[in-house]
Amino acid sequence: MAVTVSLVALFGLVLFFLLRSKSLSVGAAFIAVMFGFFLASTGAAGPINHMASSVVEAFADL
Repeated sequence: MAVTVSLVALFGLVLFFLLRSKSLSVGAAFIAVMFGFFLASTGAAGPINHMASSVVEAFADL
């Protein structure tokens, strides 16, 4: 768990700087995928899934 959280923090920080510098490349895509992969295995996965489904339901009701 501690390794997963630290990897999420590392990939999140790298992704933040890549997005801020507008550096779009294969490396940036890899960082984004790895960030999402490790974020999905943390405790934040449940609230993120709930928020995403709520947003989809809100748009579906329009």
